[in-house]
Amino acid sequence: MRSDKIKKGLERVPHRALLHATGLTRKDLERPFIGIATSFTDLIPGHIGMRDLERFIERGICYGGGVPFLFGVPGICDGIAMGHLGMCYPLALREIVADTIETVCNAHQLDGIVCLTNCDKITPGMLMGIARLNIPAIIVTAGPMLSGRYKQKKLAFVHDTYEALAKAKKGDISGEELACLEIEACPGAGSCQGLYTANTMACLTETMGMSLPGCATSLAVSAKKRRVAQDSGERMGELVRKNIKSLDIIHKKSLENAIIVDMALGGSTNTVLHLMSIAHEAGIKLDLETFDKISKKTPHITNLEPAGTHFMEDLEYAGGIPAVLKRLKSKLNNTMTVSGRRIFNIAREAQIFDEEVIRPFNRAYHKQGGIAVLYGNLAPNGCVVKQTAVSPKMMKFTGRARVFNREEEAMQAILGRKIKKGDCLVIRYEGPSGGPGMREMLAPTSAIVGMGLSESVALITDGRFSGGTKGPCIGHISPEAVGKGPIAILKDGDIISIDIPQRKLEVKLSKAEIEKRFKSFRAVAPKIKTGYLGRYSKLVSSADKGAILL
Repeated sequence: MRSDKIKKGLERVPHRALLHATGLTRKDLERPFIGIATSFTDLIPGHIGMRDLERFIERGICYGGGVPFLFGVPGICDGIAMGHLGMCYPLALREIVADTIETVCNAHQLDGIVCLTNCDKITPGMLMGIARLNIPAIIVTAGPMLSGRYKQKKLAFVHDTYEALAKAKKGDISGEELACLEIEACPGAGSCQGLYTANTMACLTETMGMSLPGCATSLAVSAKKRRVAQDSGERMGELVRKNIKSLDIIHKKSLENAIIVDMALGGSTNTVLHLMSIAHEAGIKLDLETFDKISKKTPHITNLEPAGTHFMEDLEYAGGIPAVLKRLKSKLNNTMTVSGRRIFNIAREAQIFDEEVIRPFNRAYHKQGGIAVLYGNLAPNGCVVKQTAVSPKMMKFTGRARVFNREEEAMQAILGRKIKKGDCLVIRYEGPSGGPGMREMLAPTSAIVGMGLSESVALITDGRFSGGTKGPCIGHISPEAVGKGPIAILKDGDIISIDIPQRKLEVKLSKAEIEKRFKSFRAVAPKIKTGYLGRYSKLVSSADKGAILL
């Protein structure tokens, strides 16, 4: 066992003394040491129920013959961080989480680890950490939130808060109704109810084999989630005994499976960054072209919030990710999972309980998958759009540039009714380095929808979008503005052309004019130059590389 390095031999007398000080018995020293990396915090709705799940994971580890050790991992709620300085931190947090996993596990030579996670950047951070370590590992995601209720109508976080505030500004709903939505939209523990980044990553984690079957969609408040937590802890004993490591599960074919399911579900565009970063830690080459190639061959078979009408609870009751695997079996690789069962075996035994929530291919919601990758003179290295969340009327769009150097300026213009039909908002200097931290633009995109402009206005940015974004919103433009990407030389009134079917993003400027503008170009410096974000800004790569630290 790895842990023998800290507990076996004469020279480890001091180490054993410290271990005994924690309450361990001599018998405990003969058992595997299993870490529980918990991201419990009172600050994140998706994480407030983790104290309960920690108990069940601990119990499972003991049943499996191991000794559990809890340690904390920091967490951020993207929704609370949204729309202000706080949003510079979540993507950067991903690296802190990965580094924490690596540091604690290697410093104490743990034999395996169960990662308890849920929300947006914490899950990929934990996957990056366990890929880097390559030790036995399991991910437990804490589960989706139940839908809210208002006058018998189901409520979801983004639609009934971010979009609702713009509707209130416009006068479409009353202040009284807005106050009711505010208190009812998020009724308790769990990750936000739609296919936003947290739930998308949970689904992809289960798909790539790093969570037990049924983990992703089992609801935060359910007894089923407790059983999954306990089973995950118990399963760790077998993984350690058989020395089944994280990179036995995470490899090229399992990542391809994750992309296929991502496209079929219509998940968050953030997954492009996260899967590429996980691949990087695993030593696997994964590029933007792979996502687009798979998307073109994968039908979109679910219609989940925010682009659709179903909720994560509907996907759970329709059969969860095992049912999705059953539907997609002919397209998937037969990879191994931490459960000891292969994907095809899980798919064969699954049942699809609702053919409307998980549609057959001949009734797919869209012929292609959720994400499209665009290129052109505005994005030489690529950019991404959640094409299944775009109205057919806006799949091709030509508009006038309205240029803003930060999100807050654009938000003021939208709510101030200064954005008109035919405008294309450009929000730049929000990339991985320039932001720094590549802020999510959920507030302006939701405001566009709430103001009734989603079928007449587009938005492009070198920042990124929440899984809650819908409409013609194109992010991850690479190179970013601070990296002298063409987005940096745009001016108000420039004509921008978006053609999602043809995968094109262009500004109607000649090559000579672009070169002329660059001659007088002076980049805006990153907004934060000190502290962690100052260091992050200097080290982070472009979005088309996964915004990894170099």
